[in-house]
Amino acid sequence: MPRRHLPLPLLAASLVLGLAACDGGAPDTSLPADADAAPTTVDAPAAPPPPTSASPAPVDEGAAGYDGYGEARFGMTADAVRAAWEGALAAVPDASEPCYFLYPAGNATPADFAMMIEGDRFVRYSVGRGNTVETAPGGGKVGMGAGDVEALYPGRVATSPHKYVDGGQYLRIRARDDGPGVLVFETDAAGKVTEWRVGTPPQVDYVEGCS
Repeated sequence: MPRRHLPLPLLAASLVLGLAACDGGAPDTSLPADADAAPTTVDAPAAPPPPTSASPAPVDEGAAGYDGYGEARFGMTADAVRAAWEGALAAVPDASEPCYFLYPAGNATPADFAMMIEGDRFVRYSVGRGNTVETAPGGGKVGMGAGDVEALYPGRVATSPHKYVDGGQYLRIRARDDGPGVLVFETDAAGKVTEWRVGTPPQVDYVEGCS
């Protein structure tokens, strides 16, 4: 029996249907619903605002405090101060006196940094005009103007005339916590800080060494 051939249009349709059956259906060439949408972005965290000019800069006060200097605390005996101090300490005028000063043995000028011992107790330390490195509690330094001191310790400065310098002043500041420690700046006639000291009354107010 002769074989029957399908007409060409029917043959083409059959081939299309067969391929669709083998592939599980015609391929879906349509785009996803959100294909044209903009890609999702993640916002970066906001940078912190820059500090304002009114923000005070942090102050590195070093070892100076209202309660002593470094590991040496007011009320310690002279031997305890020596033990707490790193390095040798010399005495002036003499350690046998009721009141004298201890200072780093390497200092050419004892007045640049000295610790007062009275009745065998550490009661005060002082910084002289040659020492512009040391920073007082709160940020004051030798060479600073009286106005700068007022700005660093607003509402806390009690002023009085200098005993020996015409136009000079004493700028007296108590600790914030009402502790026994007191800070005193001395200024010249131009209002510049020439020296400062921290100690407990009455010794912190001595203006002639041990008196």
